[in-house]
Order: sequence, then C-alpha cells, then structure tokens
Amino acid sequence: MAKVAIIGAGSMVFSTTLTNDILQTPGLEGSTVALMDPDLPKAKSVEDYVNKVIKKNNLSHRVFSTADRREALENANYVITTFQIGGMEAYKYDYEIPMKYGVDQCIGQCVGPGGVFRGLRTIPVLADLMHDMEEVCPNAILLNYVNPMCTCSIGMSVSSDIPFVGLCHGIQTTLDLISGYVGVDKDEIDFLAAGINHMAWFLKIEKDGKDLYPIFRENIEKPEYYINDKARIEVCRHFGYFMTESTGHLSEYLYWFRKNRELLDTYCDQPYFGGESGIGYRYHNGITEKFKKENIFALESGDLEPRSIDYCSYILEALETGKPFRLNGNVMNSEGYISNLPRECCVEVPIYVDKEGLHPLHVGRLPSQLAALNRSNVTLQMLAAEAAITADPDLAYAAVAMDPLTSAVLGLKETRDMVIELFEAHAKWLPHFEGKSLNSCDIINVPDGTVGVDVPLDPALAVANRFGKLAGD
Repeated sequence: MAKVAIIGAGSMVFSTTLTNDILQTPGLEGSTVALMDPDLPKAKSVEDYVNKVIKKNNLSHRVFSTADRREALENANYVITTFQIGGMEAYKYDYEIPMKYGVDQCIGQCVGPGGVFRGLRTIPVLADLMHDMEEVCPNAILLNYVNPMCTCSIGMSVSSDIPFVGLCHGIQTTLDLISGYVGVDKDEIDFLAAGINHMAWFLKIEKDGKDLYPIFRENIEKPEYYINDKARIEVCRHFGYFMTESTGHLSEYLYWFRKNRELLDTYCDQPYFGGESGIGYRYHNGITEKFKKENIFALESGDLEPRSIDYCSYILEALETGKPFRLNGNVMNSEGYISNLPRECCVEVPIYVDKEGLHPLHVGRLPSQLAALNRSNVTLQMLAAEAAITADPDLAYAAVAMDPLTSAVLGLKETRDMVIELFEAHAKWLPHFEGKSLNSCDIINVPDGTVGVDVPLDPALAVANRFGKLAGD
C-alpha cells in the first residue's frame, strides 16, 4: 500500500483537489495520505473533509494530518509539495514594493522581483525537505507544484539527488484554448510543446497529420479572439509560435508590455489573468480572506468529483500500475533535452511515465528566436537559484537587474534601492541572509553639476569619430 505525503496541505483548494484525484487513482486503493502543514488546524480541516469523502464512498484509504514534516515523510512513496513560504504577507511585499518603484507585475510569482524573492524564501525549505527525504524516504519521488518552478528546480537539483518533476497545468489549459480557436476537440490534437515553465512553445499542433497552425493564426487575428489574449497573441504574431501561459504571465516575462501606461492599456487591459496589475496577489488574497470567514467544507456533499486535469494522479497511476502516461513536466536540462538552452537550467518538455519511472524526451533545438526569449528568463532563474543556495545578496540583486521587466523600467541604482527594501521587508523569511548586505555600491550616489575632464582620445576612436564626421558631411 502506497503512502502519499502532501507538504503544504493547508492549501485548502489545491490539496483537496489533489486528494480527490488520489482517492480515485487506480493502483492507490488502500493507500495512506499524510497531510502536513505547520498550520495544523488547516490540515485538520482538510483531513476531516477527506474522511467524509472516504466514508461516504466506502473507500479503503487512510488519511491523517500532522505539523511534523518528518512524520508525514516517513516511508512515503510519493511526496507532493504545494506550500507558499511567507504566505500572503510576503506576497504583498513581492507586489507592492516593486510597484512603488514602477515595476508593474501581474502575477509576481515566477520571475520579476517577486519571483526572485519567492525563490530566495523557498529554495532553502525545499532543500531541507529533500534532506529529510534522504533520511526517511530515500526512494520516494517528489512532485513539485511550488513556484517559482524553474528557479526552485535549479536549487533542488544542486541540493539533493532525490528524483523530482515540476508540475503545472499551463499546457492543459492552453490546449483547451487552442481547441476552441481551431474548432477541434483537444483529444484529437497532436501537439509538441517545449521550452521553460510558463514560456513553453507549441511547436506543433496537428490533427491527422494536418497542420492546424494556419487556421489558428487566421482566427487569432479576429478581434473577438485577439481581445482575450493580447500579449500572447502579439508574441505569436512576431515570433511565430503560441506559448503556454496567459497574457498576464507572459506580459511580465518580457520587455515589451508593462513598461509604461500606454503599453499596459493596449495589451494588459483585460481583467484577471489578462494582464491586470497585481491580480495574482489580489486574487489569492481574496480567497485567503474568504476562507478565514467561511467554512468552505460545510456545504460540501462528500461526493467524489471527477479527476482534475492536473497531471499528478495520472503520474502516480503510471508509476503504480505501469500504464504509460505522457505529460509535459519540468526537469533539469542536464541531458540536453533542449540543445540550445543551458544544461544547468530547468526545461519543460514531454515526459513519458511508466512503472520504471519518468522518461523525458529529447526535443533538440528550439527555433532560435524562441530559445532567445527563454534565455532572457533562464538567466534570472539561474542567478536567483544560486543566490538562494549561497545566500549571496549580490547575486540576488544581479537576478533582479537581469529581469526583462525590471530592466525595461529601472536603472541599476534604482534596482539596487528596490532590492535593499525587499531584503529588509523579507528579513524574517530569509534567515540564511542574516548579517549579509549588498556590496558598497548601495551607498553610491550620482553627483550633480560636475564638469567632465579632458582626456586624450583613443586613436581608434579618433579615427572612428573623423570617419563619422566626414560621412556626416
């Protein structure tokens, strides 16, 4: 009988969805589900609800809640991570402090200043968890839902040899969208998607060998389609391929959509995840506040819901029964699954799962323009992960400075001021940075009213200047 540990089970919506799926997964009959959260009352409320479902449906599973992580992990076969270090308080800083400096984030979880600081808070906790796994469940597989996905994956990969895969539902939801745009049932679409998390690319969309991209590109030019997903469609127009996350996510991953009011009004004016400023924080904070006032389980019937689109339970089914399953997951690129992205980064590629484990596919080269777009974020992710592992504030600053959105808005001095303020606000979640500070550049100011000093001109520059002058004449 398998044991599944959910770390961060106080996430009531997500943990109940995953547990509902597990209760229906072939091969997991009679399994034990350990619900771990430092906020034990939250985990206990999930336990009570799950027991209600188990009893009503005459299931053989066992569930228990605990605030002790090692107890939850003991002899686990599978570990699922769903936590958020710092909760809504830290998330508020991730959004509001950059916004004060003019860095307008929509989601602020995976890239940008918010994504960097979420990674700094989270990677040490994931590393500690994996070290616990090495001791109490060394043969377990870790299925990670914690953001920032790529940054965390890089940090995890250098912290432990525990096997892991990062999971997201961007592929599934985008495939639903594509299905509607081309008028073909999603189960009939043959696709290949690869890249990095939240910026993977649909490299192929076909039905019965027929390319669906021509009709897709035709339809996205229609106003009623374009208005739904402006930034993502704009990127498809100019770079040739559709990617796997919402306009809201994509708009803060690149330089071109959020750096001034005109662009925000043009491309990011749709509510919710169409690019609205701060919607990620406000949406999740609204849910959190609602659950503080309401018992969300009081009206639940105890019926089993249909299995969700999340990959998790289907992976567990494949591992337990040997029934093959294909997904798109996040793994390290150490084997060169995408040959024109760095080996040290995390990529999102097709993966087959069976009883023998997870088998990522070699995709080869991405179209060069797509790899370039990915690399703009890979740089940030690799720097942020190294900063978290080494507790180096200057690397954290470098990660933020290299962020496409931040660099489109701020200069280096303003970026440093923002990072210092973010470190001060996040101090209680960053104990590994205690006693450390950014290098002395934080006290340098640009003097005003100074006059330049005459210096001899480099001969090569003199020739270039003369040539320019003659050409200008």
